[in-house]
This record gives sequence, C-alpha cells and structure tokens, in this order.
Amino acid sequence: MIIDMRRLALSDCRGALGAPTLEEAEAEATARLFKALADPARVKIVNLLAGSESPVCACEFMPALGLSQATVSHHLKKLTEAGLLEREQRGKWAYFSLDLEALARVERLVRIAEVVA
Repeated sequence: MIIDMRRLALSDCRGALGAPTLEEAEAEATARLFKALADPARVKIVNLLAGSESPVCACEFMPALGLSQATVSHHLKKLTEAGLLEREQRGKWAYFSLDLEALARVERLVRIAEVVA
C-alpha cells in the first residue's frame, strides 16, 4: 500500500507520535512514511534536495550517491510515492524537489512535547 502524504489531512499527522493514543490507521500511515525514509540512500536524496535552491535532475544523484541509474530511480520513485518529493518532467529527464508541505507534516509527526521542551 502506498501512502500519499498530500492526501492526509494536517490533523491526521499533527503530533501523532506524542499523542496519548494512536489510532491503528495513524500508526500504519506513520510506519509507511518512516519505511520510505528507512534507507540511507533515500535519506541522502532528501539531504541533497534540502541543500538545493532549485529542482535537481535525476542524473545528478547517480554520481552523488555512487549508485546506478536504476537504483536511484527506484529510490526516487519510493520517495515520490510517499509524497515527500515533487517530480517535474523536462524533456527526457525528471527533476525532483522536496514537497515542503509534506516535510512540515513529518516535522509535526516527530515533535514530541517532552523531547522538544
């Protein structure tokens, strides 16, 4: 099952981990999101995009990650399906950027009052 973070209402993600109780659907959605990020290459992709002021061509990830085109495409697809990345087709190349609204939701997910205070 694929979760599209853009389809979740903001209230579905707000403070989920710090909530007194967690509904089964919230727990599953949160686990799928973390699963999408549970690979070092995907974390590096997010990191590279966070440091970029403009969308990054898929071709630029191969040398930066030391991975083949097929592997990079797989990771980009997983992050896009999770709603963390936006994809723009320009000719034969795809360009990626962070979905800032989805990342704001991720931030709210992991914000636990006892830890933040």
